[in-house]
Amino acid sequence: MPRRRAASTSDGERLSDTLRATRGYAVCTLPRSGSNHFCDVLGGTGLLGRPREYFNGHARRRYDDPAYPDDPAQQVERILTMGATPNGVYGLKIFPGLHDVVAPHIRWTQVLPNLTFVRFRRRDILGQALSWVRAAQTGRFRASDPATGEPVYDAEAIALRVRQICQRGARWDMFFARTGIEPVEIAYEDALRDPQAAVAAVARAVGLRDRPGLAPNPSSFRMQRDALSAEWRTRFIAERGDRDDIDPFVDP
Repeated sequence: MPRRRAASTSDGERLSDTLRATRGYAVCTLPRSGSNHFCDVLGGTGLLGRPREYFNGHARRRYDDPAYPDDPAQQVERILTMGATPNGVYGLKIFPGLHDVVAPHIRWTQVLPNLTFVRFRRRDILGQALSWVRAAQTGRFRASDPATGEPVYDAEAIALRVRQICQRGARWDMFFARTGIEPVEIAYEDALRDPQAAVAAVARAVGLRDRPGLAPNPSSFRMQRDALSAEWRTRFIAERGDRDDIDPFVDP
């Protein structure tokens, strides 16, 4: 096996100089789906890679590595080293928009070895849209992020995010239908209720014989949904919930 430069991880560990992952998975999802928490749970097992948005240079420079590259080929190298656990399993998280950024430069589904797909979605689409609007307004995409703005009810912004979630989610559905790939299907609500079952499903998909256990504190997850979210939901449904109207498919 060729030697590779050691890659630093965000928790200060260093991967072996000879480690290069040989199998792994992509969590195919959308923003505000609960995927940060899910990926933290997977990473916390110590056996299922360290799935993050490795094709999102801005996010990686913000949260992990100030020198993180934008070159897709170098990002693939990070997936296979920084995104891997010592057993050679890698993980990444990807949105349709991140695919669009790297697709002109690299065929990521082909250069990543023994790639398995995990389709992770949130059933509560309106809740996802509310969360997305609030995160964009406040700058708090993680609960640990400092707020840079105040949340303000905006029906148009919520409606836009609902449309984007439905239409961007349909891109993943079309991808899997067109390619014949049968991904591991996991819903955020199910993973929150039974994280061990969700972890076991991913472990089986990548061929792990041992059933990974959950870390005692697999993430610093703090649910951001609160009374304001409930207030916005009630108001939005009252204003936009006409049951005699079917939304057209409009490119967002």
